[in-house]
Amino acid sequence: MGHRGERTSCLPLLLLLLLAFCRGRVVRVPKGPLIRVMGTEVAIPCSVSDYDGPSEQNFDWEFSRDTDFVRIVSTWDPTFTSEEYQKRVGHGDVKLRRSSNDAVELVIRNIQPTDQGRYKCSTPSTDATVQGNYDAEVQVKVISDGLSVSGSKARSSTSLRLSEGDSFKLRCSAITTSPEHTHLHVTWQIKSGSTWRDILSLTHEGKFQPGPGYEERYRNGDIRLDTGANDTYRLSVSQASSVDGGSYRCLVSEWVRGADSSWQKIQEKNVEIASVAIQRTALDVVISTSNVSVTERDSLDLTCNITTDRSGIFQAEVMWYFSVSPDDTLSDAQVLLSMDRDSVVSDSTLISLSHVDRNSYRLLVRDVDVEDSGYYFCQAAVWVPLHNGSWHKVVERTSAPVSVMVTALEPDYEVFLNASKTPKFSDDPTELNCRITNAQDTEANIRFTVSWYYRQHLYGDDVVTEELLATMDADWTLLLGDRSRERTQNGEIIFSKKTVDTFSLRIQWTSESDRGDYFCVISAWSRHRNNTWVKSKDVTSASVSIFWSTQGPVFNVSVHSDNPTIYQGELADLLCIVTMEGMALEPDDMSFDVSWFAVRSFALDREPVLLASLDRRGIVTQSRRNGSSDLSLERISPLEFRLRVHGCEDHDFGNHYCIVTPWVQSATGVWQREPDIKAKPIFLSVKMDVLNAFKYPLLIGIGLATAIGLLSCLIGYCSSRWCCKKEVQETRRERRRLMSMEMD
Repeated sequence: MGHRGERTSCLPLLLLLLLAFCRGRVVRVPKGPLIRVMGTEVAIPCSVSDYDGPSEQNFDWEFSRDTDFVRIVSTWDPTFTSEEYQKRVGHGDVKLRRSSNDAVELVIRNIQPTDQGRYKCSTPSTDATVQGNYDAEVQVKVISDGLSVSGSKARSSTSLRLSEGDSFKLRCSAITTSPEHTHLHVTWQIKSGSTWRDILSLTHEGKFQPGPGYEERYRNGDIRLDTGANDTYRLSVSQASSVDGGSYRCLVSEWVRGADSSWQKIQEKNVEIASVAIQRTALDVVISTSNVSVTERDSLDLTCNITTDRSGIFQAEVMWYFSVSPDDTLSDAQVLLSMDRDSVVSDSTLISLSHVDRNSYRLLVRDVDVEDSGYYFCQAAVWVPLHNGSWHKVVERTSAPVSVMVTALEPDYEVFLNASKTPKFSDDPTELNCRITNAQDTEANIRFTVSWYYRQHLYGDDVVTEELLATMDADWTLLLGDRSRERTQNGEIIFSKKTVDTFSLRIQWTSESDRGDYFCVISAWSRHRNNTWVKSKDVTSASVSIFWSTQGPVFNVSVHSDNPTIYQGELADLLCIVTMEGMALEPDDMSFDVSWFAVRSFALDREPVLLASLDRRGIVTQSRRNGSSDLSLERISPLEFRLRVHGCEDHDFGNHYCIVTPWVQSATGVWQREPDIKAKPIFLSVKMDVLNAFKYPLLIGIGLATAIGLLSCLIGYCSSRWCCKKEVQETRRERRRLMSMEMD
């Protein structure tokens, strides 16, 4: 039993080895007979595999009606063609078409019954050993053309003008009288440009096949292909749109089942049936008003007008949208109300939609709110009935948005702030009352809250912003600021609402740090439809000053210069002057730290640079400088400090100011530091002295020019005196006395 199993497992291996040794060249042609239609073009393929030698193989084709073969054409021998085929091969009616290195097709144009017979494909040997087959034959049968394709005989079907949403039907007739058992493949096509596209086909296997892009319309039943009597094929199109416009044709191909049970197309014919023009439905959607402004609690009235060229039976559908931005899409917008084609309106409490007439639809929004401000637009669609009783939407348009601004109802009121208790000394109580007066146009939907602010007193030139002490939100919840949080929690500061129109601020023990200006802000809040509160108005009161005199002086600082505009290289003098108000002090009881700063710009938009400082002990500290100019800082009087810039350069320009820190000695001999005081800047301008800048270069230039001119004159004189002199010899003439004529 074990040996038999081993012999059985060896059999497949032996078969594989046998096949490997028997492997050789294989030439293949289709399994015949090949049935072809007279007058058509026939292509008979031939391929070779499992060969040795070059990758590109050559092929010879021969034909036989009975027993003898006639040479047709060859890929490598131009003299291969017999005389019978030379004319057809020369005209290209019979030719070889190579599809790859190892495959060709024999192409016969306009095949005739005389071409019926056996066709043999041969390949010359390029193998090392002769194995396999080197040729193969196929039988070709030529049948008569029995296929007939025609369109409708009615003239009206050749050109159709339809409206969008209409339905139409096209018919074609196809019949075959072929002696063989053939099947027809019918395809409806459309040409809207330069190419034909498949719409729907009834294949030779009896299956319906929609073309690309028509699958959904076929599933919905909008496109159908029906067969009728007299071999007619009818294309039905419902809900026609603009893409359905173009030329329509019926394409019919005839198929036959081959010897290998595969289907082969033996011929194809077509006929143009009709030209269809689809007129698009025009629809204009316009809101009758442009930008609208309404007051809160009023009504918003908008009308949407639609205009269409559609005739016959149709229904309109209208939908109103709201959007915060005019660029929002329909998916981002909010649907307000809609009316379907049966005039059924969606439900809403404060919004209504009515059908004024056939083309007008009115939107009414009652009791508008500030949140209703935005952009409104309407969308309209036209629906038409179909033959099966359903409705089809043929066109849809959206209007341009209309801007709606809802202005809030601002209550009219005034705010008055007074101090019912003012401190005369430190630790005295302070009480301020913020009262709403002359309130008009206030309703139950209006609520008032208060905010308290403090502004410190400063005697320098610094700008001080207000600090928030406390504020109330819409539900009267008190929110504390950083300045008053701890003291309020300890009970030192009390915020309260005395009456409906009066808010109070009380400081139980007023300190010197509490001295300054106080003011209040009354905010009016409006309640919206969703029971939310929105601030509609703020009114600020006049400020009340809380101040009492103290035993110490008040210092002010200013900067002065007799000449803030100087030239380069000159000396700039700047004075920092301290003044006092209140009680006078002896010079020995006060001292000052003085620091000078500069901002190298016109607009104080850069960081200040420390120039020099003088502390109260008289020690001067200077910052590092890059230029050649120098600084000096000195005290010239108990309340005056002078800064000098020696040899000013152009980079010494800018805004200059001083910061002074006063120190005051108390009666017990203790020195106390007062707050820093900043002076208002003064601008120092440095100009260039043009005359001094060009004086020495000008004198040097004149001297050099004079010297060069004198030297040129000297050289010319010497040259003319010694180098260019020539001796001139004059011819000596004899002087003879004239003789008298008598003597002659």
